[in-house]
Amino acid sequence: MYFGHISNVNNNGFPDAINIALAYLKNTDFDTLPAGCYEIKERLIFAQVLDLETKPKSEILPEVHRRYLDVQYLHSGQERIGIAPDLGNNQIAQAYNAERDILFYQDAENESELIMRKGNFAIFFPEDIHRPACIDQQSSNIRKVVVKIAISEI
Repeated sequence: MYFGHISNVNNNGFPDAINIALAYLKNTDFDTLPAGCYEIKERLIFAQVLDLETKPKSEILPEVHRRYLDVQYLHSGQERIGIAPDLGNNQIAQAYNAERDILFYQDAENESELIMRKGNFAIFFPEDIHRPACIDQQSSNIRKVVVKIAISEI
């Protein structure tokens, strides 16, 4: 997992595919772009623009992906994201869905939290459990962009 701010990115530390994703996040006007899915490099790198309302942590299942990593960018609002390493000790709530590339756990052992503010991004690899869109202080509407990068691109 990596955490940072879009205004302060060291491109020398990332593979090209992640640099492509970060450049897209930095250079796209998400105030005018409708929610939806946008291909950056076919289905190998694509963005999901999401308008969400944060919810209590207890209402959101922790998740992992196997074929893609997530670059989650908070464009507006505030949220908390639960994070934990996937050590194989968590009870599965919903089995892996290959079409959606997602597995949900009932809970996440030794979970910590990221506090996300406008401009923050976090990169989640397949070994990183994450529980996005949790309330930070009070429920709020957020706009976030999730760039999905096929592991084969790394």
